[in-house]
Amino acid sequence: MGRKRRRGRPLNGWLVIDKPAGMTSTAVVNEVRRITGAAKVGHGGTLDPMATGILPIAMGEATKTVAWAMEGEKTYRLTVRWGEATDTEDADGSVTETSDVRPDAAAIEVALPAFTGPIDQIPPAYSAVKVDGRRAYDVARNEGEPTLAPREVLIDALRLEGAPDADHATFVVRAGKGAYMRSLARDLARALGTVGHLSALRRTVVGPFTENQAISLDQLGALGHDAPSSEHFLPVEAALDDIPALTLTEAEARRLRSGQALPALPLAQRVPRGTVQPGATVRAMGDGRLVALARIEGGEVRPVRVMNL
Repeated sequence: MGRKRRRGRPLNGWLVIDKPAGMTSTAVVNEVRRITGAAKVGHGGTLDPMATGILPIAMGEATKTVAWAMEGEKTYRLTVRWGEATDTEDADGSVTETSDVRPDAAAIEVALPAFTGPIDQIPPAYSAVKVDGRRAYDVARNEGEPTLAPREVLIDALRLEGAPDADHATFVVRAGKGAYMRSLARDLARALGTVGHLSALRRTVVGPFTENQAISLDQLGALGHDAPSSEHFLPVEAALDDIPALTLTEAEARRLRSGQALPALPLAQRVPRGTVQPGATVRAMGDGRLVALARIEGGEVRPVRVMNL
């Protein structure tokens, strides 16, 4: 039997949704699919239900680039509530511990350098991390708090933005893949001699995607099936801005689309020296369109993900 045809419109590209609080990332994907009628939809990096901010939504062939979008740096604005720990480490959980200690701005500033750069971080108990093949949140709900191993994450920048009152402090964080803001809030509070949880979170940047590109679900609903023709609909390669591009001839594009490798040297000579190195991933472009994501290996340009555009 042949492959079953996917129902829906064959849309290829990105929408940057400004996720409202109270919705899961999966619910946002389903709503985008309903509004646009797209056949294939995915997202570029989960946001917890309580969080707001940008959630890049990939459609069609753009879903092949999600992994690269998720590798990019992310920027968050978050608020920590001092004096109360919760089981989920955010405002949706139940209070498990309290403290009368409230750190002042001077103490917070002294603590921040220890949480900048490569740091070890234990993920939240209520997270999607696997524990013996099961999601940590399933273990936490049914059997109590799971034992999770620390892992190294990168916090590129951490800045105290303000303290609206003694119970709260707001921060701006730029972090790499896999960093949990709930864990950062928990650990920062502990380092300051108190307990705390994440009381608000907004994501403002994911890789190349920013707030000024974002559209709300209400705005998307008003556009309806016209969304792909709007300024908000971004091309498949929008997630790949930081990946070097190689321009192919028509014959080279045909070969790469069919899964054949190309000699790397003639292609590398078309870009500035040092732009493309062995082992690098590149955008193979033909006639202004993304042909494939490819890797430079063994003196060849080898297709990794071929695009049907």
